[in-house]
Amino acid sequence: MIELSQVTKSYAGVKAVDNVTLSIPSGQILGFLGPNGAGKTTTMRMITCYMPPTSGTIRVDGLDVEEQSLEVRKKIGYLPEMAPVYQDMSVSDYLSYVIDLRCIPVDQQAARRKSIIERCGLGTVLHKDVGQLSKGFRQRVGLAQAMIHDPNIVVLDEPTAGLDPNQIVEIRTLIKELGREKTVILSTHILSEVQATCSRIVIINQGRIVADDTPEGLQAGSVGRTATMLTLKSGAARAAEIIGALDGVDAVRGVPSGDGTIRLRVECPKGRDVREDLFRLAVRENWVILEMGIEGRSLEDVFHKLTIEERQPGAAAPASSSSTVR
Repeated sequence: MIELSQVTKSYAGVKAVDNVTLSIPSGQILGFLGPNGAGKTTTMRMITCYMPPTSGTIRVDGLDVEEQSLEVRKKIGYLPEMAPVYQDMSVSDYLSYVIDLRCIPVDQQAARRKSIIERCGLGTVLHKDVGQLSKGFRQRVGLAQAMIHDPNIVVLDEPTAGLDPNQIVEIRTLIKELGREKTVILSTHILSEVQATCSRIVIINQGRIVADDTPEGLQAGSVGRTATMLTLKSGAARAAEIIGALDGVDAVRGVPSGDGTIRLRVECPKGRDVREDLFRLAVRENWVILEMGIEGRSLEDVFHKLTIEERQPGAAAPASSSSTVR
């Protein structure tokens, strides 16, 4: 649905986006992440025809964004970080205005209007001026303008900014519904939102893509070793020493528990699952296992590692780093 090939965008000689190649298939919810200034908003602006690339090509549903810009815009719904709404128009008039801009056929206008009002929860504020609305409701109006023409592609830059927790859940549900039939690009700094919504994550840093995977794949792939957390009932004498002698165990570290139990972090080479061995050992030694599980790494940790730790001056580029992803 969306193809970027060796795309670069420069401002006064500084590359905001640096030779990026990216393929986004139809029906995918893509989380597009990066620190401030990483190039994600610039990339989205080029995809939506807001600005042209300095070099490289971008095609949307087979259409070139420079040569066929108007046709591309018809296929895209775009909500930038600052919702493009007119403060002195009523919500009702604004929706009518967007319907006209989008050239929605007359026989479809009433149905599209009704549908988008219900989906974005705007029924109670239709006759209020946009300038009188809370930030959350203005964001909903922005979402409405992005989706009112039923586009094949929806690009959302910080769509839940200013929303309360209940509204955030509603928008997440809406994004998941959109992802069943449309291509969705979601940019946000709320990593839990990406984890709950997206089927794929692309992380961009300093204008280049440094990771591309599922949320689960990113978390698993960024950990250099497998760590199993084990909690034993008190009385398991010499547990750390005995576990440390198991084949494939690199280290055993005690973890403070505060409740009298014995908590251990068992570290093994990446991919080594030691849980069955631990269970058999516990049976042999007559230990009582209260809890056992492989320790996961948070998406926040992964993001920090890819965008700060591995990009420090003098640090080697991450092994998974690539500006070409599929």
